[in-house]
Amino acid sequence: MTEDSEVEVIVASDRESGGTTSDRSSRSIEQVRASIESARKNKGGHDVRKRIEMHPTAGQDERPSLEMDMDRASKDNLADIPISTGLTTEEAEIILKEVGLNVLPEKKTPKWKIFVKQLYQPMPIMIWIAGIVELAIGNYIDGGLLIGIIFLNATISYHEATKAASAVDALKNSLKPTACCFRDGKWDDEFDATRLVPGDLVELALGAAIPADCMINHDTCDVDESAMTGECFPVTLHAREVAKMGANVVRGEVTATVVLTGQDTFFGKTASLLAKKEEMSNIMKLLLKIMIILVSCSLVLTVTCFIYLMVEGDTISEALSFAVVVLVASIPLALEVVATTTLALGSREMSREGAIVSRLAAIEDMAGMDMLCSDKTGTLTKNKMTINQGDAPTFIPNLDQHGLLCYAALAAKYSAPPKDALDTLVLRCPLWLPNYADVKKKFIEDHPSATDEEVEEGVGEAVKEALLDNLKGYEQLDYIPFDPRIKRTTGIVRTPEGTVVYFTKGAPHVLGELEKDEALKEKCNGLVLQYGQSGVRCLAVAMSEPVPEYKKDEEVELVWHLAGLLTFFDPPRDDTKDTIFRLQEYGVPVRMVTGDHVLIARKTCKDLEMGDLDHPDWPNILGPDNLPLMMEDGSTPPDLGKTYGDLIEGADGFGQVFPEHKFLIVETFRDLGYKCGMTGDGVNDAPALNQADVGIAVA
Repeated sequence: MTEDSEVEVIVASDRESGGTTSDRSSRSIEQVRASIESARKNKGGHDVRKRIEMHPTAGQDERPSLEMDMDRASKDNLADIPISTGLTTEEAEIILKEVGLNVLPEKKTPKWKIFVKQLYQPMPIMIWIAGIVELAIGNYIDGGLLIGIIFLNATISYHEATKAASAVDALKNSLKPTACCFRDGKWDDEFDATRLVPGDLVELALGAAIPADCMINHDTCDVDESAMTGECFPVTLHAREVAKMGANVVRGEVTATVVLTGQDTFFGKTASLLAKKEEMSNIMKLLLKIMIILVSCSLVLTVTCFIYLMVEGDTISEALSFAVVVLVASIPLALEVVATTTLALGSREMSREGAIVSRLAAIEDMAGMDMLCSDKTGTLTKNKMTINQGDAPTFIPNLDQHGLLCYAALAAKYSAPPKDALDTLVLRCPLWLPNYADVKKKFIEDHPSATDEEVEEGVGEAVKEALLDNLKGYEQLDYIPFDPRIKRTTGIVRTPEGTVVYFTKGAPHVLGELEKDEALKEKCNGLVLQYGQSGVRCLAVAMSEPVPEYKKDEEVELVWHLAGLLTFFDPPRDDTKDTIFRLQEYGVPVRMVTGDHVLIARKTCKDLEMGDLDHPDWPNILGPDNLPLMMEDGSTPPDLGKTYGDLIEGADGFGQVFPEHKFLIVETFRDLGYKCGMTGDGVNDAPALNQADVGIAVA
């Protein structure tokens, strides 16, 4: 009996053994409690200090995930966690009371506090004084009007200040997460993911979002962690490895045991960096200065008038009444309302361009920004690997890039939709359509309101037709999907000449083992290393010598030959280079901050001409080794600007960094006096987005 099956029997035996239902529930819950403690110990080291160095051209199956060093160290802890067979609602409710909902804690200022805050700003305080004086001397109508003005201004300011936040809350509420969970002996495809608890059994199928930190029970699956790590390619997870909340399944279908939820997850640990002291925005500081100056002048003027009138012999009532008139007349009551309304109008204009402003003052802050840090994957780049046109070394005479692309397609299930990133790379490659740009332009003209996804899908159909047209005459007899044991995909094909040939694609080091020619293997490895040093990745393609006939399940001894290498990279967005150029023209330097490899960051920096182009060491991309880290108690290190300022200010970008690095890089720029912005699209960017003076989240 295997270790997994032994554990499963332990859990199952609780449900099958004698005793009352409450006894069985108690034992099950105690097991879950023990599992939670084990998993929490496991997650205690989430602040990883050393990242595993990986070759930049590594295949998807060998690339370590962001926390793989932690995962490896925690295998023993995960081995102690029983594989779930599902919970009852009664058991889950007890655990839910202990661990809480599967949501991240969110600090919100109550709306009543926002409103009350509008009533005791410097200017409203002066109006309060004036109103109280008017009431004291018997001018009830004037006093009532003044107090009414205070509440009117407060209401308008409150409405404009909360409108944007309400829009964001409405958007969040419309995106309720669901999961496929096994509860009370049956599967629920639309289970509310916020009510998942440790010990729940969930299904992770193709396309599913991982709802919590889950331990894979059996088999393997590929998950896309790009939102957390910035890495384009998926990670292959095996039994008893953790699939992290926020990732997506891109291949495979497995069951998993929920081990951590909410703030205990890796997602939640990253979010713990989001705690930020409330800081006054630039425009609020400016308005406060204006208010203090005006109020001071008003008070001096009012006191002077009051003393003068008293000396002249006026009654106290008349002097106070006149002084109040002077006080009210000298204070611009609508100053803050006008500023807030103006920003709200700007927010409305930006919303027409697809931007949601969650903090009105950020509009003015962005206008004063003089440093922008940017994530790479999905922000500067498309987060979509693309084959380099014309750059494909081949090892078979008279074989060009197009022929090699055909071989790669024959190694996939080309008649079906792509199943993963590598299949998409090959089967939806624009090189199948020589006039790809024209076809895309015409589709956009014919469908002006189409979204990017609809455009991609529409043009993808034209690419698919061209692909099938190119492969006419070939008959795919069988297909062997990706298997973690052999780490490649294989297509068995009858060629137009009637022979049977095996085509396979995968990581260069995997297919290199199939090649018998040592000189060719060495040449291939040298090319892979050369491309890797330039930040370009490689996909190897090989073909077998013809075999007489193909019979399913019959073992055939094959003679393989490397056909060539398809090179690919994550290209910049179409407008990125121009945007960076304009920002730098406006005096806003842009610094790349990415979790991707330093070599890939350097290539992207060169392609986009980011940083100080005149510097002899350009592009100067720093790795994580010398960057600041959070203190042991989770606080920000003191004197960031003094200690790390020169190092960080002199860099053109940063590679292989973690969320805490991004957070501290932004904080260092702020400490140096920069008005720093941050833009990104992933969970790993969230702490830095929140810490920056201007956080720009890209969808």
